[in-house]
Amino acid sequence: MSHFQFKKVQELNTDLDTIWDFASSPKNLKEITPDHMLFHITSEVAEKMYPGMIVTYEVAPLLGIKLAWVTEITQVKDKQYFVDEQKVGPYTLWHHQHFFEATDTGVRMTDIITYKPPFGLIGNLLNTLMIKRQLNAIFDYRKKVMERLFNVSNSV
Repeated sequence: MSHFQFKKVQELNTDLDTIWDFASSPKNLKEITPDHMLFHITSEVAEKMYPGMIVTYEVAPLLGIKLAWVTEITQVKDKQYFVDEQKVGPYTLWHHQHFFEATDTGVRMTDIITYKPPFGLIGNLLNTLMIKRQLNAIFDYRKKVMERLFNVSNSV
């Protein structure tokens, strides 16, 4: 059974403190998630993430069918990176790294997701047919939101 990796890089026309303040708050996840996914945090969450933090939420990635998803913030290095990992949810493996790097023009934000769909070979086929495309659509949406919020200059 295969695992896949998805990577998006975006250049933000802002400073590291500002983007970290936004990105390190789980309460901002809804703002960067497409409305059609019906994203809703179901647990109490702190203003800022910390290693060991558990975030539970509902999301409807397909046909409006709500799924429970539980993630743990496993690593945080202030103003550099954080990692969330699925504990309960639709994937066999979900490991999402978020990196932030100051540049001459602002901040480079890099998302790297290593994931493994469920259902073995069928999951691999679903990845080809829809999962990869859906991840691209979600991150295209996030890019537009970040452009609006932070006056993004360009993206890769």
